[in-house]
Amino acid sequence: MKFLDQCKIYLRSGDGGDGVIGFRRELYIEFGGPDGGNGGRGGDIVFEAQSNLNTLIDFRYTQHFRAKKGGNGAGQDRTGAGSDDVVIKIPIGTQVFAEDQATMLADLDRPGMRVTLLRGGDGGHGNAHFKSSVNRAPRKATKGYPGEERWIWLRLKLIADAGLVGLPNAGKSTFLAASSAARPKIADYPFTTLHPQLGVIRLSMSEEFVLADIPGLIEGAHEGAGLGDRFLGHVERCAVLLHLVDGAAGDVVRAWRTVREELTAYGGGLAEKPELIGLNKVDAMTPREASSRAAALRKASGRPVMLLSGVTGQGVPELLRALQNTIHGQRRDAAA
Repeated sequence: MKFLDQCKIYLRSGDGGDGVIGFRRELYIEFGGPDGGNGGRGGDIVFEAQSNLNTLIDFRYTQHFRAKKGGNGAGQDRTGAGSDDVVIKIPIGTQVFAEDQATMLADLDRPGMRVTLLRGGDGGHGNAHFKSSVNRAPRKATKGYPGEERWIWLRLKLIADAGLVGLPNAGKSTFLAASSAARPKIADYPFTTLHPQLGVIRLSMSEEFVLADIPGLIEGAHEGAGLGDRFLGHVERCAVLLHLVDGAAGDVVRAWRTVREELTAYGGGLAEKPELIGLNKVDAMTPREASSRAAALRKASGRPVMLLSGVTGQGVPELLRALQNTIHGQRRDAAA
C-alpha cells in the first residue's frame, strides 16, 4: 500500500427536495383542500475516523464526493424521502483544512469520531404548508434549499507516542526494526526512508507504545532541502522525541544542532517537547571515542546521552524503558 498524507478533494452536500402543489380530490368531499407535501432533506457530508486506515491513498483515485438530492414531496401530504448521508472514512489523526490550507475545519484524533462538515439543504414547502384561514386553497410551493459545496485539504498526522528524528543514515530504521516488528527498508545510503513508518514496541504484557520513524532531516529542510520537513507533522502529537545521532560519523555536536535547528524552524511545538538523545552505532567506535563523543554531546545539549547500537542491541532495552517512562509521565501530566 502506498503512503499518502495530503490530498485535495471536492465535496457537495445534497439539495433539498421540492415541495409540490396538490389538492385532495375525493368523491363526496366537496372542499378537499390542499395536500401538497414538503420536500425531503438532502444528504450530509460526514467524516469518520477509522482505526484500520493509515494512509489517504484512496483519495488519489476518488476526489469528488456528492450527496444525493432529497426526494420531492407528493400529494396526500406525503413528505419526500430524505437522502442518505455520504460518510467518508479517514485515518485517525487526519485534519481537515479549508482550501487556503490554513483554516482548520476539523481534527479527527479519536477512533470513531464523526464530524458533519457540510449539511444537506432543507426541503421546500408544499402548498399544504401555506394553508391558512384567509387562504384556503394556496397554489404556492417552494423549491428545496441548495446544499453546500467546497474544496478541502486532508492532512494526515500519524498518532504515535514517540517520534524518531535524526540525520539521514543515523540508524533510525535499524533501531525501529530492532525494537519492534516493523520492517522498514534499511540500506547504506541516505534517504532510504521515504515516508513515515510506525512500530509498536511492547516492553511487557501491559506496557507498549507506538514509535514513528520519519525520513531524515538535513540542513535547510525547512526550506525544502532533501525531503523537506513536511513529514515532521507526523511527530507533532508525540509525547517525546528520540533523537538518534550517528556516533561513527564524527562531529556529533554539529549533527545534533542541525536537527535541532530544523525542529525550531518548523515550529509546531516540536522544539519544546521532551527529548531523549541516543548516540548510535557504538559498535563502530572504540570505547574512548564513544566516551569522548558522548561527553561532548552531553555538554552541548545539556541532556543525558545514552549509548546504543541498533545492530547489536546494546543499550536498546534501557533506551526503550526511558522512552516508556517519559511517555507515561507526559500522559499523566496531560490527564491531570
